[in-house]
Amino acid sequence: MPPTIRSRRSHRLLAAAAGLATVGALAAAIPASAHQDKATPSHHQSPGRYQDVQLLSFNDLHGNLEPPTGSSGRVTELQADGTTKTVDAGGVEYLATHLRNARQGNKYSITAAAGDMVGASPLISGLFHDEPTIEALNGLDLDVTSVGNHEFDEGAKELARLQKGGCHPTDGCSGGQKFTGADFPYLAANVTDEKSGKPILKPYWVWKKNGVKVGFIGVTLEGTPNIVSAEGVKGLKFGDEVETINKYARELQRQGVKSIVALIHEGGSPASTAYNYDCDSPGAGDGISGPIVDIAKNVTPAVDALITGHTHQAYACTIPDPAGRPRMVTSASSFGRLYTDTTLTYDRWTGDIARTAVKSANHVVTRDVAKAADMTTLITKWKTLSAPVASRPIGYIAGDIGNTGTESQAGDLIADAQLAYAKSVDPEADLALMNPGGIRAGFTYTASGGEGDGVVTYGEAYTVQPFANTVNLVDLTGAQVITALQQQVSGANEASPKILQISRGLTYTLDLTKTGAARVVADSVKLDGTAIDPAATYRVAMNSFLAGGGDGFAELGKGGNVLVGGDDLAALGTYLTANSSAASPYAVPAADRITVLK
Repeated sequence: MPPTIRSRRSHRLLAAAAGLATVGALAAAIPASAHQDKATPSHHQSPGRYQDVQLLSFNDLHGNLEPPTGSSGRVTELQADGTTKTVDAGGVEYLATHLRNARQGNKYSITAAAGDMVGASPLISGLFHDEPTIEALNGLDLDVTSVGNHEFDEGAKELARLQKGGCHPTDGCSGGQKFTGADFPYLAANVTDEKSGKPILKPYWVWKKNGVKVGFIGVTLEGTPNIVSAEGVKGLKFGDEVETINKYARELQRQGVKSIVALIHEGGSPASTAYNYDCDSPGAGDGISGPIVDIAKNVTPAVDALITGHTHQAYACTIPDPAGRPRMVTSASSFGRLYTDTTLTYDRWTGDIARTAVKSANHVVTRDVAKAADMTTLITKWKTLSAPVASRPIGYIAGDIGNTGTESQAGDLIADAQLAYAKSVDPEADLALMNPGGIRAGFTYTASGGEGDGVVTYGEAYTVQPFANTVNLVDLTGAQVITALQQQVSGANEASPKILQISRGLTYTLDLTKTGAARVVADSVKLDGTAIDPAATYRVAMNSFLAGGGDGFAELGKGGNVLVGGDDLAALGTYLTANSSAASPYAVPAADRITVLK
């Protein structure tokens, strides 16, 4: 999203007011003494050959300081009898306690992350340009993280400010105090300045303790420009993940660092949504698919483990490296609901990881532990500052309005809100399209605070739609509308479809038994019951991200007669206020506009 838009929104607003674990383990084939050196050796002893190094990791926090609500605050747990249950999880007050408990007795402990720590954040953090999240990560003793695509939501200059500190150039010092920046390094090995060709931040970082050295290389997905507003990545080049990691692995080796971990903001999808699903069954990596599989198979064997993210999935798998040796690949879901505990057995004689001894497990950040007092203080501080804006009611709902499924209830609501806004500025507006990735959560009926059940507050709506896009109107031919719908399931989106959420009156059939663009049944696309005319011109509303061709929708970027409208969240608020009340709450949408054939 353009930083100027986010800045304007923030300026206006401010002015206005362990559990069961999933275990992926490599067969131990080193002496039993390998794990003996748990403590720092005294001056009377020389350290043993093998030293266990604890690596705690998480990813895709997205500024979720408070416990996420609804399905975003739960994980699915597979039971011994084959059934599943859900467990409430997340919140940095609990994450801090779990991490601190996990570190006890581990003198050699590193905490790392795989990107998207900030961006698409709830209002308590997003309103203040995610400074609260950086403060929380400092308090969590995070040692290092890679960048993710959302670290570029407000552009490279803002990312540099999060790293180095300083007050926001437009909104100034949040809470009247100078922001000191991150205590940990952000790594961006494959993000370079187009002019200089140099990484915009450090490409790697080395953790050292008592002769033990572990190098970390951080990359984000090469396709970041396709999923971030053009303004956010202007002047930047995003390189191939594998080539970049291999390049810097060689550089680390030349420096004598042989134990190497890659932090990769790209991921995969396990065959089960249960966090403790065994994705190494029946064989190594058989239960996981997606981009990370090819990456893992091609990253140099010099890298000992891959900590990944982006897909918001949970897994701890072994995937063979190019030499055919199994290598650990992990991801800890999202929103701080899980953390991964990986044991790296360091061989002091070789300086490398004894790969046969690597083991890893995901653990639930349960809410049955004591809250970390320092995190409670931090949340209280920022919640107090944001409260005048966050607690303002903007509407009423009759039940949970979720954001899951091919067509979601929240998607219907937001698309209708954007069409209503579009008609208010141009009565000729015909339809609205909304990208599913821009809907970060559902609307929860149960009160999150003291507002009462069914009340939608501004803070809750911000959590759902936090990107500060504008609602734009463009002219598209009927043929272009159909092409855009086909781009949901073809080209860049064929392997992982991105189904646009559509406004009332637009209907069509999605035939998942077919492949590519044929999945969209062209003659089924209708507006108010009448087939779309390929030669006719339609006035289409969409957010500025889609209007720029984001998410692989190049056809939407070709619209003519562009009208840049107002803030998308304001459009949602206006719509909910006008169409709901305490006596007549907004009905849960039927989500029946897209007919899906399987």
